Amino acid sequence: MPYFWYVLLGQEKVGLAAALIFIIGATDWIDGYLARRLNQISEVGKLLDPLADRLMIASALVGGLIAGVLPPVIAWGLIAREVLVGVGTLTLASRGLGKLDVLWLGKLATFLLYGALPSFYLTAAGILPWLFEPPAWISGVMGLLLYWYVGFQYAGEVRRRLGRVES
Repeated sequence: MPYFWYVLLGQEKVGLAAALIFIIGATDWIDGYLARRLNQISEVGKLLDPLADRLMIASALVGGLIAGVLPPVIAWGLIAREVLVGVGTLTLASRGLGKLDVLWLGKLATFLLYGALPSFYLTAAGILPWLFEPPAWISGVMGLLLYWYVGFQYAGEVRRRLGRVES
């Protein structure tokens, strides 16, 4: 991620930053697939993998806003959702109530966003905008909606766990 920030804001190479987002997303998917396929899932991995996803997406969002390459409606919508889920996760952790399990629809939303974000970056860089802008908007809006849907599911789970403690 530090290299991503350097490329995007230090060198202003938006196309290379897009490639980095795509590569990071692809390697994340491959890593998860291999961990499941080879039965090498660990509790540390269950904690660190979603955290790494969140940090990369947050970096792409904040960096994209700063560099002016992401539509604010997409970026701010995703940032708001990240804050909501982050507060819920921290609340559970601070009370010893475990972590939120990753949901399949959340993985799908992340997959869509790992396609949308670099597509917005490539469009902003002027690299084949006729090719990248339509899928950026389609997967961006779908990813945003799914992200919020799953975010509300997570919020419900946080409320249920907190309700059990107060009972």
